[in-house]
Amino acid sequence: MRHFGHIAPEVRQRLFHREPCEFTADSPARLLSAALGATLYSPATRPCLAEDIRKQAGRGVVSMVLCLEDSIDDADVAHGEENLVRQFAELAELPVGPDLPLLFLRVRVPEQIPDLVRRLGPAVRLLSGFVLPKFTEERGMPFLEAVQGAETESGRRLFAMPVLESPELLYRESRVETLEGIFRAVDKYRDRVLALRLGVTDFCSSYGLRRAPDMTAYDVQVVASVIADVVNMLGRADGTGFTVTGPVWEYFRVQERMFKPQLRQSPFLEVQAVELREKLIEHAMDGLLREISLDQANGLLGKTCIHPSHVLPVHALSVVSHEEFSDAADILRPERGGGGVLRSAYTNKMNEVKPHRAWAERTLLRAEVFGVAREDVGFVELLSAGIPG
Repeated sequence: MRHFGHIAPEVRQRLFHREPCEFTADSPARLLSAALGATLYSPATRPCLAEDIRKQAGRGVVSMVLCLEDSIDDADVAHGEENLVRQFAELAELPVGPDLPLLFLRVRVPEQIPDLVRRLGPAVRLLSGFVLPKFTEERGMPFLEAVQGAETESGRRLFAMPVLESPELLYRESRVETLEGIFRAVDKYRDRVLALRLGVTDFCSSYGLRRAPDMTAYDVQVVASVIADVVNMLGRADGTGFTVTGPVWEYFRVQERMFKPQLRQSPFLEVQAVELREKLIEHAMDGLLREISLDQANGLLGKTCIHPSHVLPVHALSVVSHEEFSDAADILRPERGGGGVLRSAYTNKMNEVKPHRAWAERTLLRAEVFGVAREDVGFVELLSAGIPG
């Protein structure tokens, strides 16, 4: 699979200076953690789940979470498990076709992990891992142990993606201690943890809050402070950190808005895409695009998504610009190993080799999985090209 693999090769060649790389579920963890992109959630009870997965793969989705937790009623868990086993078996019997996304199961309790792996049988080869809810050190260790045991029993490499969403993490008086405990747990199972996911909806719930479609998670200060501390302690670029993914965007259509749209007109006018701008605004995508940009500015990569229309904006804004790529490549040239300062090739900024090195390394990893846009291509062209005709 590859990002933007659903669009025609000739269109990719027109858009990209360097095209996104191909990868599989067996690729190195470092590559997969960066390649998750927009991770689309779906209730495990959907009756046509196998067909949904194939359809979304054809629309550019590369990672999905099939949920047995908050997205379904407590009474439907057994039915959801049975449906997952049946739908995986259906997928496993399909002839070779489009690559399936990376598939993860969001479970409720550790005991579900070995049970589901056994019940999946040979179809476990389609599974990439598990999403672990309300993760703290105390609650999370049994989940991680279960993932490790299931991997040993099945012979299939299985990853974990803990969700950071517990009240202990939100409350100031317990936050640091909770984060220290989370770090101990995920550090012990470092080779098993693909990414850490933020459960911002649960954070808001603890205070009876819900952000409006023209507000981002970073406008809700109690939430923004948690994101900052999670990145501070768990997302460091010194080799101890993990990939942290962006929070879910809840909206996909807006009937009425209080503030002006946040999308500038000029990028759309330049490529004659005014109708696309109006469509994005109508479906609350201007707020989503702003939040994706703030995710990246705050050290997050990828995003939890609950609607297929959110996937393309996440991927389009994850593509590395030609200017970013040029700066990163200059900073990481072997002859720059001793440090120093240089003017960017675009002659508009200073590149300081040692302080910007970690940024450059992360940028080139993102460039590998999402590609590098041509010099004259921006996110509007990438959005336009990825929308089905």
